[in-house]
Amino acid sequence: MPLITIIGAGPGLGLEIARAFGKKGFDVALVARSQAKVDALASALVAEGIQARGFTADVSEPDTIRGALRSIRESLGPIDVLEYSPADRALESVDAVDVTMDNLQPQIDFYLGGAIAAVGAVLPDMIAAGTGTVLVTTGGGALARTPVRGNVNIAAAGLRNWILNLGAAVAEKGVYVGFVAITALIGGGRPDAEPAVIAQAYVKLHDERRDAELHYVAHDG
Repeated sequence: MPLITIIGAGPGLGLEIARAFGKKGFDVALVARSQAKVDALASALVAEGIQARGFTADVSEPDTIRGALRSIRESLGPIDVLEYSPADRALESVDAVDVTMDNLQPQIDFYLGGAIAAVGAVLPDMIAAGTGTVLVTTGGGALARTPVRGNVNIAAAGLRNWILNLGAAVAEKGVYVGFVAITALIGGGRPDAEPAVIAQAYVKLHDERRDAELHYVAHDG
């Protein structure tokens, strides 16, 4: 069975991405900081007939990410799809006029540093196999002006830049790398902002392997 690994798995979009791929025949590995959290998510999927297991790692500690991905490969097999979408609301978000290196560096370490560790851990195997998918998610501020998240958006934009360049670099090696920026209050009531709806966009990106990035904007109706 192919395997999708979701880093930053939660009960909203992460669970729905897992469910969407699981319904296509994928096994699922869920990664987050809380073992109890990922175990609960995995149990919900198993009850639906989807093979799933939870693993712990902290994106701010790259060694734990590399260790979790190693454990996933050893216990479940090769990772066919990596989806990276962690968030840490405990990190200070500041207006663009208040950005300093002190409040910017933690965002860079979390978003960009964590992604470099995660993608770097799976990419060599994907290149060797000549196939694989990497999907990286941030908020829409990576693309659009949202001054109140000035420091977060610098990190997100840097992550976007790297992912777009990485995708171009590995496309001829059979690996698809895509970037997703979401401008939506996920689960906030708009039909297009429901996690299960957004998750289908990830399945489409993986299946079509065509678009370097997607700016997902929820609309009324």
